[in-house]
Amino acid sequence: MSVDAPRVSILITAYNEGDQIVTCLDRVFEAVTLPCEVLVVYDTPDDTTAPYVEKYAEQEPRLVPTLNTYGRGPANAIRFGIDQARAPVVVVTMADGCDDPQQIDQLARLVERGVVVAAASRYARGGQQVGGPVFKRSLSRMAGLTLHWFARIGTRDATNSFKAYNAAFVQSVGIDSTEGFEVGLELVAKAKRLRLPIAEVPTIWLDRSFGVSNFKLAAWLPRYLHWYFYAFGPKLTAEQARGGGRRRRGAPGTTNPDNNSGRAA
Repeated sequence: MSVDAPRVSILITAYNEGDQIVTCLDRVFEAVTLPCEVLVVYDTPDDTTAPYVEKYAEQEPRLVPTLNTYGRGPANAIRFGIDQARAPVVVVTMADGCDDPQQIDQLARLVERGVVVAAASRYARGGQQVGGPVFKRSLSRMAGLTLHWFARIGTRDATNSFKAYNAAFVQSVGIDSTEGFEVGLELVAKAKRLRLPIAEVPTIWLDRSFGVSNFKLAAWLPRYLHWYFYAFGPKLTAEQARGGGRRRRGAPGTTNPDNNSGRAA
């Protein structure tokens, strides 16, 4: 299979990562063995990530520098990237070096085997989270484990952004998140409400060793809570899942638009 027919589209949202994006890309291309394309999505032409991605792409045909046209915010960057992806499987990972790209092949193959969401789980047996703010880490762990225990979601780490998705599933249910990194929780919650399979593989997450996180806990927590409680609801159809109880004006594409874009943590 050639680069023209990728089995997995790897989506990296970036915001002013500068030359640090090179380390992230080196790790991804070293780790991934499946035929792939890698889309690095940034918000503006003057983002400091852009020149390094464009230069890297001169020697790496699988890399696609991607200027998003949906607006700002990580949720919208993910929406834009998924709309551009060509493969039937999309993996979302961060530009900050926290995620382990060795899991990308495993996640993609789980989706190829039939799950609609495959999560890289910090809280599964063999997984680990190293570093990061204690309060945020505790909230994430509690949310993931309670969803696993009580909502019977097929992962212990529903809030982690590092996931693989069946692109047709995302197309059918849309994405309603517009600002934060809650897209991963939204799509897990929708898969649960549709009674579709979710799976996980353990991962070791390491806190970023450069730059500053763009995660805005206070601003985004209400959105996370919305999707957390949404996951406990009754069975839905894909059409009912579009909008997630917060239907807004629509626009064309994979996602349920108000179309905007984003960045990595």
